[in-house]
Amino acid sequence: MTPQQADDRAPIRVLLADDHPVVRRGLAALLATLPGIQVVAQAGTGEEALREVVLNRPDVAVMDLRMPAMDGVEATRRIVRDYPATAVLVLTMFQEDTLVAEALRAGAHGYLLKVAEQDEIERAIRAVAAGDAIFSSAVARRVLGRITVDPDVPSLPQLSPRERQVLDLIAAGATNESIAHRLGVAQKTVRNHISAIFLKLGVTSRGEAIVMARDAGLGRRDR
Repeated sequence: MTPQQADDRAPIRVLLADDHPVVRRGLAALLATLPGIQVVAQAGTGEEALREVVLNRPDVAVMDLRMPAMDGVEATRRIVRDYPATAVLVLTMFQEDTLVAEALRAGAHGYLLKVAEQDEIERAIRAVAAGDAIFSSAVARRVLGRITVDPDVPSLPQLSPRERQVLDLIAAGATNESIAHRLGVAQKTVRNHISAIFLKLGVTSRGEAIVMARDAGLGRRDR
């Protein structure tokens, strides 16, 4: 996105939730240099993050996971449940499989490590604000590496039946809105399925997921 394109639309409103003030200040300074992104609030605990979401209704909450009192996983769960217009992007030092899984189950739309470069953080914020899911390549490779594929079972066996159904519709060109209508579920449920699909397939974009889906024979029937 060019600076002119970013200026032509409302800024992406961001909440920064991290228990380290130095980290928050650094992220705020970084995001202040990016066109079309505005930090509207900061929080040092999960409880503060929830309060700031209520007060400021950000488009994206950049969430650490290890925080005192209420942690980032529980804060993510409550934000996704009660304020679905706010997408949660996890930004943490931790890449343990259990934490990744917990964050996904809580409804996080993205998962980055704090070693991410500025352009990766910017791309992730813009992606989750647009309703997409995004994960750092390190996290995706870690989870994908734990998946054992048996050549005698169907393609993409790591996906649940519902995830395969969602991926099939994505590969056929369906939007999140049309998928939600087709399956009779909320759009946030579709986004959660897509987050899980991206992580299990080890991809970071809708385009990559579509390529893998079509290679597996999905999305090719007339809709």
